Amino acid sequence: MSLVERLGYAPDDRLLILNCDDVGSSHAANLACLEAMTSGIATSGTLMVPCAWAREAVGLFAGLDLGVHLTLTCEYPGYRWRSLTGSASLHDADGFLPATISEVFARASVQDVRAECRAQIEQALAWGVDVTHIDSHMGTNQVDPRFFEVYVEMALEFALPLRMVGPAIEARIGFPGRARAAAAGVVFNDEFVSQWGRPTGELMRSVLPKLAPGVAEVNLHPVHDGAELRGYDKREPQIRIDDHAVAMDPAMAAFVADQGFKPISFRPLRDLQRAGR
Repeated sequence: MSLVERLGYAPDDRLLILNCDDVGSSHAANLACLEAMTSGIATSGTLMVPCAWAREAVGLFAGLDLGVHLTLTCEYPGYRWRSLTGSASLHDADGFLPATISEVFARASVQDVRAECRAQIEQALAWGVDVTHIDSHMGTNQVDPRFFEVYVEMALEFALPLRMVGPAIEARIGFPGRARAAAAGVVFNDEFVSQWGRPTGELMRSVLPKLAPGVAEVNLHPVHDGAELRGYDKREPQIRIDDHAVAMDPAMAAFVADQGFKPISFRPLRDLQRAGR
């Protein structure tokens, strides 16, 4: 059976998860993501547990569907955060999580990555988050086979579904993660619509009409414009401002509905994952 059928839908149904990444990264991100999920088109979010505003987000998003955005990088030059576990291999020369995934791959030990990912999920649970899924900030857990194994381990340990790239992106990466996750019994989305730097509204209008039946995810990075955003993201703030606008645009909501998509969050995928234990 296809994933949509296993979820109780018709074989030709198209389901769409609209996920707000980077919840907890800033106060402006929290407010924008909250608005996107309560008044806009977003159906889900993921929490960056090590970030300074994560604890605020837990209160703001109470009752909403929130996963854990496993965080092993810290990409902003002037706004830095550290791991929860404090392991030396996870940090750069300044004592913070490194800025790039290549630095993670070069420095981090699998043992330390495993402990950190587990700690982030456990911290979210301890804060009272009813964690719906796991995904990965900047895709760090999804490219290197060593850390992908940790990604799958966490899904199995906590009985949570994963965000996975779609078949076309996987082919470009050259790593058969989808087959490995499926063989392990992990539930994950069929397609993933994301292209950093391309306007999300344009991407959705181009890609969504072409999607086959199944469960697709679009990820958004909504942040309110202002001094806070422009203080930490000096290079690409407009991407985040525009993603908030897309999430709140009635025309985009109408477009998604006109395409026949049924909005869902990761929660039904989590229920399916746990039913199979």
